[in-house]
Amino acid sequence: MEMVLVTGGAGFIGSHSVDLLIESGYRACVVDNLSTGRRENLNPKAGFFQVDVADLPSLKKAFEEAKPNFVLHQAAQVSLANSFKDPGFDASSNILGSINVLECCRLFSVKKAVLASSCAVYGTPDKLPVSESQPAKPASPYAVSKLAAEHYFFHYGKIPGFDCVVLRYGNVFGPRQSLGSETGVVSIFLQKMLEGKQPTINGDGTQTRDFVFVEDVARANLLALQKSTKCKALNIAGGRKSSINQVFSELTQATGFTQGPVFGPAVPNEVGHICLDIALAEKELGWKPDFSLRQGLKKTAAFASQS
Repeated sequence: MEMVLVTGGAGFIGSHSVDLLIESGYRACVVDNLSTGRRENLNPKAGFFQVDVADLPSLKKAFEEAKPNFVLHQAAQVSLANSFKDPGFDASSNILGSINVLECCRLFSVKKAVLASSCAVYGTPDKLPVSESQPAKPASPYAVSKLAAEHYFFHYGKIPGFDCVVLRYGNVFGPRQSLGSETGVVSIFLQKMLEGKQPTINGDGTQTRDFVFVEDVARANLLALQKSTKCKALNIAGGRKSSINQVFSELTQATGFTQGPVFGPAVPNEVGHICLDIALAEKELGWKPDFSLRQGLKKTAAFASQS
């Protein structure tokens, strides 16, 4: 069985990816510093190294012991707000950490690596839906660091025998996303609703996002390792616009929450609308989402209410 090393494998998306890999007949090992990842997310059949990807000597030891054939690079600083507060740490985690992972891939003859990137690299799009050919216009240190990591992946992808794929995720949600996490409006709303408190919608709630369920993302990660796609960036999203008001309404039905939202001031310079074109992912990977927004939100709410 081939071995897949998953950085950030104790985190939200990473842990779902590890579970799917093991279900699909792969061996897996996790590299995670547990700063945001959780031990309870670790699959008991996976190996585990408590290592920060910014620590190259320790990362090399993990690669040397695990001997991976493939790498899923999920570890990252993911908070947009924190990237403004501490851009140096953001760069250390997302740029230097990615370089360290790629160096280990080179040193230990990994066949293929997949980078978890973000639709944030597009900034405010010129037109919708956003295709991979549209220019990147990162508007935050987080988006800059993700775009830089992409370029490093493509640079290393020129090495003979090594391949890479970059997946630009939409707004991922689902079980194991930390409740109240500032990186996800679904988790923020759920925490408030389960506490019997009114969630706050910034602005009028008509702004739209492209939501994608975490199990669909994990499947995209797996396919990116399996398919012959080489050195490409692919959008992984629902391929649909959903308003924040719509998300709130769906969650009230899923949770039985009966109160309305509180409307607060709009977030300055926030992207108003985004929707990703996912045709290339379907062409290259044979991937498209299985879960509708409603199905994903129901499953997420059920998990959160039992946690």
